[in-house]
Amino acid sequence: MSTEAARPLAALAMLPGIEAQLLTPDARERLESMVELVDPAAVDLTALPPEMLAGIEIVVGGWGCNALDDALLAQMPKLQLLAYAAGSVKHTVTPGTWARGVVVSSAAAANAVPVAEFTFAAIVMIAKDVFRIRDRHRETRGRESVIGIGPTGELGARGLRVGVIGASATGRLVIARLATLDASVAVSDPYLDDEGASSLGAALIDLEDLFSWADVVTLHAPALPSTHHLVNAERLARMHDGAWLLNTARGWLVDTDALTRECAAGRLNAFVDTPDPEPLPSDSPLYDLPNVVLTPHIAGSLGNEISRMGDLALDEVRRFLAGEPLAHEVRAEDLGRIA
Repeated sequence: MSTEAARPLAALAMLPGIEAQLLTPDARERLESMVELVDPAAVDLTALPPEMLAGIEIVVGGWGCNALDDALLAQMPKLQLLAYAAGSVKHTVTPGTWARGVVVSSAAAANAVPVAEFTFAAIVMIAKDVFRIRDRHRETRGRESVIGIGPTGELGARGLRVGVIGASATGRLVIARLATLDASVAVSDPYLDDEGASSLGAALIDLEDLFSWADVVTLHAPALPSTHHLVNAERLARMHDGAWLLNTARGWLVDTDALTRECAAGRLNAFVDTPDPEPLPSDSPLYDLPNVVLTPHIAGSLGNEISRMGDLALDEVRRFLAGEPLAHEVRAEDLGRIA
């Protein structure tokens, strides 16, 4: 049997055009050296002929991938691997995915990189009060000093207290980057102990105490039933005047009405990349408040960052075909604690 004939049949299951962003020319060449694609372009699995669907052993998924439910899996008896080249795999897998022995991996670790970079950059900008200074500088057009106009008049990251909620892949990368600042870092996560937090370079702190302690609270927890409105009115009230809430995780975590009240009163500041609802209604006061920075969900992978997730997925395909353990496997029991 030739090497060509031995390649397993695979499909790129994602929205049309996404495959071109996920796979650089080198990555596509590498993929096609390992598998035989049913189509060089992205496909809708449910639109494939039954005989083709029945032969697929590997699915490289992405945004828009079909949900691997019982009905679809019944038509794919040879499927062995879902290498998901995007962040959260929760809406693609079902209990039946694992029940049928399909191995699952996710590129969430690759997507965490740009989110952590964005978050770190935002914290540095917050410490310098960049957003208010920018607005004031635009108004005065150089006619007067605009430095130190924030609520406390304190600028700089030295001594900044940053509270990280969630020791997720992103949260851990943020903590690592914060180590380059002369700042104090604390973390709150129900799955972390003192030793684990210390190994990350942070102090473990109770969630309620974190809100009272931090100058900046940055969110990196998953969207779970238990984390809905984790940031509620009571916890926001614990934050000191002039503190910042930074959300690059999920809008689900924050009571938007409570946050709006605090920001409208001028007591707290917010940097929100992932609001709830998303997008915010056009009449939301958050768009116009000078102490609020809104960005349209851009912290995650964009542009040339997307191919990092494709590279990770291809590395998982290689490991799987070589009989090696996956580096980013997702198991059924993980679903209750991942984003």
